[in-house]
Amino acid sequence: MNGIFFAIVVIAFGVAGFRQITWISPGGDAKAPMDLLATAMVDSAEASVTLAIGLVGVMALFLGLMKVAEAGGLLVIIAKLVRPLMQRLFPDVPPDHPAMGAMILNMSANALGLGNAATPFGIRAMQELDKLNQVKGTASNAMVLFLAINTSSVTLLPTGVIALRAAAGSQDPAGIVPTTLFATICSTAIAIIVAKLCQRYWFNDPVPEAAPVTEPQPIEFDTGLEEFDADSPESSVEELDTAGADEAYPTWISFTALAAIIALIPLTVVYGRSIAPWIMPGLMVAMLGFGVAKKVRVYESFVEGAKEGFLVALRIIPYLIAILVAVGMFRSSGAMAMLISPLSVITDGFGMPAEALPMALLRPLSGSGAYGILASLINDPSIGPDSYTGYLVSTLQGSTETTFYVLAVYFGAVQIRRIRHALIAGLSADLAGIIGAIVAVTFLLQT
Repeated sequence: MNGIFFAIVVIAFGVAGFRQITWISPGGDAKAPMDLLATAMVDSAEASVTLAIGLVGVMALFLGLMKVAEAGGLLVIIAKLVRPLMQRLFPDVPPDHPAMGAMILNMSANALGLGNAATPFGIRAMQELDKLNQVKGTASNAMVLFLAINTSSVTLLPTGVIALRAAAGSQDPAGIVPTTLFATICSTAIAIIVAKLCQRYWFNDPVPEAAPVTEPQPIEFDTGLEEFDADSPESSVEELDTAGADEAYPTWISFTALAAIIALIPLTVVYGRSIAPWIMPGLMVAMLGFGVAKKVRVYESFVEGAKEGFLVALRIIPYLIAILVAVGMFRSSGAMAMLISPLSVITDGFGMPAEALPMALLRPLSGSGAYGILASLINDPSIGPDSYTGYLVSTLQGSTETTFYVLAVYFGAVQIRRIRHALIAGLSADLAGIIGAIVAVTFLLQT
């Protein structure tokens, strides 16, 4: 992210500087390109702080509800539902192996929007899968498939994006729940298909033995921009009660739950506008009701989660300032128009407007960068959160992943040098997520 951030600023400065040198004042109150650039910097910095302050209350609300769900064991319930399906997807991994449990917990946390809890589970899964790996330093089939599913990740509750839309004044902040569900199911299905096809037809040749590697060490994260996961609330693995996650419900229950989720897709997309107003109130009642049924002290748990939400919202401010200022400079300098205008001639016909292109291009590279673009777009009065573009970029944020970062972190945790077809599967999932988002948002706004 350091290189991307610096490149955006330098390119914006260079384009504005060239325009300034060749600028001929038309008279009146017209501002010179460098004046516009300086104004955009100040306005973007102020807007980022205003946005973050508006986000505090909504983020506290959602993290409070998620804390109640965590305390009630919702993560474990999802893990037990997923286990029979996982055993069929990963026949090379013994059902009782620690890798299976870590993978299931990782995917369950991702489904609930608990990305910061999902990452440690994911690293643990990679370390356990590496113990089963016959060729050290080269990704096994199970590793590649796990990473492909991780980068697509079916999402039930894109809480961070809902909170940002609410802070931006959306009349229907939870309206992206059905579109995100549809897009992530599409991306996950494509990720599995591509990984399996590559495994079977393209990369089934014998892999040469790699040089011995040292025992992998846990990754230590710094506080750089790239490590900020704007989609997810803070959560610690140590705080999550995962007792019972190594068990499984009967297979018929798992497949019934999967069929129910798939059956919800056409209903939520076709009747999305009618269902959406019920989502946020219904979510609060459902989460608190679930906590009460599980004998959770819902008030205390909610308050504890709300405290975390308050801190997360405050910590977002420096990231938003950095990204929104860079994006504001890039846009005001004219560099963004130069980049997306040629591409938009092609993509407009496929439902991808020019304004959404930067989001689609940056999302696989940087979560914080894409989050900044999302924030700038839905807070732009000419676009807003409830327009087609606003819905589309919100769905893209919730249904695609920072593929390059995920591959670097997870493979780096076990010193994998040859990633084989992992990047192909991950980028295929991203493309499927983009197409799924376009289809879902188009149908949603037409109904």
